Amino acid sequence: MARIPNAGLTGRMIRHPFLVTGGTGKSGSRVVSRLKDKGVPVRVGSRSSDPPFDWTDRDTWDAALEGVEKVYLVPFDGELLTRPFVQRCEELGVKRVVLLSGRGVDVPGYAGENSGAGKTHIDGEDAVRTCRPEWTIIRPAWFAQNFSEGFFLDAVLSGELRLPAGDGAASFVDAEDIAAVVVAALTETGHTGQVYEVSGPRAVTMAGAVAEISQATGRTVRYMPVAPEDFVAELVAQGWSRGDAEDYADAVSPIRRGMDSHISDGVQRALGRPSRDFSDFVKRAAAAGTWQD
Repeated sequence: MARIPNAGLTGRMIRHPFLVTGGTGKSGSRVVSRLKDKGVPVRVGSRSSDPPFDWTDRDTWDAALEGVEKVYLVPFDGELLTRPFVQRCEELGVKRVVLLSGRGVDVPGYAGENSGAGKTHIDGEDAVRTCRPEWTIIRPAWFAQNFSEGFFLDAVLSGELRLPAGDGAASFVDAEDIAAVVVAALTETGHTGQVYEVSGPRAVTMAGAVAEISQATGRTVRYMPVAPEDFVAELVAQGWSRGDAEDYADAVSPIRRGMDSHISDGVQRALGRPSRDFSDFVKRAAAAGTWQD
């Protein structure tokens, strides 16, 4: 696939802002930073931004979309809001939508039948494929940054990561790679109608991941596999609702079942370079003091 760097930026000044929903999140914040580095005016879509954007308050959508040319759409998991939002994008003249979806959307049995996130991604992908604006879909593997700023951080800091992942492995993707692919899809030609499944260059077990963090930081972190029902019970005892605890266990289950270890070529296809290794992420995060007390 031919790639034209910075197409759409060269030779003219971009006057219409790009909207990044979830603009303060793991991928969104990095997309915002990269777009600003390119001189692209960016509107951060969050409840604290001006104008505010709230997925659950449709009255905020129009102001966030006013004058917007392109959108990076990070969906609201568990709700079917992507389709009406994409329809509003179309009505207000948005020209391009880049959707953050999820790995396994097209794999039978990957997500549970009652998975709210799975339903969000399936319906969201169908919505962008059938809309008038140009579209690109990004399907990431598990974020490496879950160990540094997400689900696993508190457990890593406590010294023990307990998950119902068994001895399965995941090809963790660096959020910096996700952001780079998203920005390419927003600002270059050649990405319309593409589905990029993005991952790291190798699969890493949970035990292997925390071992690398231990080696880089000098702190002891171990992985303890637990049965799904025990994991749910532990979370409920910590104050989680049973539904949320079961959703978390279901999200981890593809790792245990060997469905997250494959390597995807989306970074190479979109950017013309290999994806970043998990070890590189660990070294950067450790150097930044992420896992210091």
